[in-house]
Amino acid sequence: MRIFEPHAHMFSRITDDYERMALGGVEAILEPAFWLGQPRTNVGSFVDYFDTLVGWERYRAAQYGIHHFCAIGLNPKEANDDRVNAGVLAEMPRYLEKDGVLAVGEIGFDDMTAREEKFFAAQLELARTHGLPALIHTPHRDKKVGVARTLAVLKDVGFPYERALVDHNNEETVAMCRDTGCWIGFSIYPNTKMDEGRMVSILDRWGTDKMIINSACDWGKSDPLKVARTAAEMRKRGYDDEGVAKLVWHNPIAFFAQSDRLLAHDLDQRPVVDGELWQGNSIARGQGA
Repeated sequence: MRIFEPHAHMFSRITDDYERMALGGVEAILEPAFWLGQPRTNVGSFVDYFDTLVGWERYRAAQYGIHHFCAIGLNPKEANDDRVNAGVLAEMPRYLEKDGVLAVGEIGFDDMTAREEKFFAAQLELARTHGLPALIHTPHRDKKVGVARTLAVLKDVGFPYERALVDHNNEETVAMCRDTGCWIGFSIYPNTKMDEGRMVSILDRWGTDKMIINSACDWGKSDPLKVARTAAEMRKRGYDDEGVAKLVWHNPIAFFAQSDRLLAHDLDQRPVVDGELWQGNSIARGQGA
């Protein structure tokens, strides 16, 4: 089974997680920019983080034969912070031109404030300008209201629905997204959001077209193998290999290929690990400096 993990915050994971994911069938990862657990107080901290996503994490993943891509964005939580929001927006264009950046994200709503909406709309415009799709976070609270407002912003700014991946959905919001033609994302978590059984029940009802699942693994209690576990649950419930492959491999590739920076056949080659190792170290000297 080949897996494209379309939403994993590997910056927050240990190196062993890359090994576990590779053993579980993960061949490619998309890492969206996100909140680091506490507020960042200056724009420079975002610059260092973006540099990590486009460089260091790509190198870490390649050591385990995993292709690493990323999305760059000002997360909705920190869009409320006037110390950083405008400055981060100004820094983003130079990163959005890089080959390994396949989307703008994750962007959207957290508390559904006016500031969040302002910077959500501004980043959708950046996505349009740079020819990239958008990976969109929806609020953990008031999910149905948050998804409705997200779809309204997409409509108001005229962002193409087919280039939007609206993430963190649940049973209440699938129909709303399906009616627009957006791609529909689900995060599979140990205790919150979706679990494997609920997810497969949604697939039983709605099918796999434009459906994308992810582990969204981060600093909290999460599991980077949740996509593989959901695939196993699908097989238990009677899905064939083709149906599973569509969900965990072909769908995320189809969505991120809209960036024109991802070709499916490129994933057939093992990523190259650059740099010279030193006296048995597992990383190259000076890598990421």
